[in-house]
Amino acid sequence: MPKESAVYTHGHHESVLRSHQWRTAANSAAYLIGELRPGQAVLDVGCGPGTITADLAALVAPGRVTAVDSSGGILERAARNAAERGVDNVEFATADVHSLDFPDDSFDVVHAHQVLQHVSDPVQALREMRRVCRPGGIVAARDSDYGAMAWYPEVPGLPEWLELYHRVARANGGEPDAGRRLLSWARQAGFTDINPTAAAWCFATPENRAWWSGLWAERTTASVYAELAVDGGHASAGELTAIADAWRAWGDEPDAWFMVPHGEVLCRV
Repeated sequence: MPKESAVYTHGHHESVLRSHQWRTAANSAAYLIGELRPGQAVLDVGCGPGTITADLAALVAPGRVTAVDSSGGILERAARNAAERGVDNVEFATADVHSLDFPDDSFDVVHAHQVLQHVSDPVQALREMRRVCRPGGIVAARDSDYGAMAWYPEVPGLPEWLELYHRVARANGGEPDAGRRLLSWARQAGFTDINPTAAAWCFATPENRAWWSGLWAERTTASVYAELAVDGGHASAGELTAIADAWRAWGDEPDAWFMVPHGEVLCRV
């Protein structure tokens, strides 16, 4: 069975974690909430710092959530977040979604948020998620689609950011335009009962556009993404600085607006 070979493009720099810790079940898994019931067993794949995980745990209590990620370090952060919220029905483990270390039919719900865009074989990942999900259960996946992102005004430098991000992510073995592919990947993985939907984040108030532009400016010059861009020959340090400046210039615009679209699939096993 194939093992994880893609590189997580963003890494876990604080500029990345600021965005990840903003995520909740309400703003990132609303399409799934209606399927959750008390007592269910849930697998949260690629849980990151665990903010969505803790929300899922509260919704299925006294059921259990098993939260997995490929990074042991981020799992420590997730465990702390759960403890601070008083959530005690979650357990954490490292895992490779291409080859999950769980028996068949182990969970009622298997969930992955912003995971499939980063893995080397998303179809195999979905097959594994299907394998560990019980008959009648749900496999849920949501991924952004970089090629469909839109913003205003057209600040010079942001088109270069998007083109660069596509190059870096694909060189790392991922697919940044995953959202539009989720239905296709789910069908290839053997699902036949699929509900495909779409949703979006929008950053346009003074507070949230300052937050969004600031974290991307910092991510562009200080995160693992920045290292991969330079080390891979995709951009120079000076080019990254110029893109970071473009993010800040966009964030300073009083009319600034940014949309992050997501594809979603609810797959009945």
